[in-house]
Amino acid sequence: MGSTYVSLHYHIVFSTKDRQPLMTKRWCATMHRYLGGTIEGLNGTPRCIGGVSDHIHLLVSLTATHDIAAFVRELKKATSVWAARKYCREFAWQEGYAAFTVSASLREKVRRYIDSQEEHHAKELFIDELKRLLKKHEVEYDPKYLD
Repeated sequence: MGSTYVSLHYHIVFSTKDRQPLMTKRWCATMHRYLGGTIEGLNGTPRCIGGVSDHIHLLVSLTATHDIAAFVRELKKATSVWAARKYCREFAWQEGYAAFTVSASLREKVRRYIDSQEEHHAKELFIDELKRLLKKHEVEYDPKYLD
């Protein structure tokens, strides 16, 4: 084959430091737009961004040359510096993240899930959601690292 063809889509989830509800409704939409611009600046494609005051969900398409750990590290660094300067001095993202691969055929389902975060979190806490996602994707974890 004379070229490389990939379809790499990720559902990425991470929370604010100590899961503090720092992203207020006043600037949450602006944060989502800034995340989208930063993703583009890192040569990714933002497909959907959503979340609530203490965590964020991203549906992102990346290229074959992306390193997911480096991508998330740079994304979190840039957006936390921006948010701390512009909106909330104590803003920071918590260390770590969850990332799940998504087939092209399931992108729309994941997009709907991300779009319904506010409604979803009226019924389920973030920690319970994270445990459910980890179990669904068969990711082993140590519960002590979820606090």
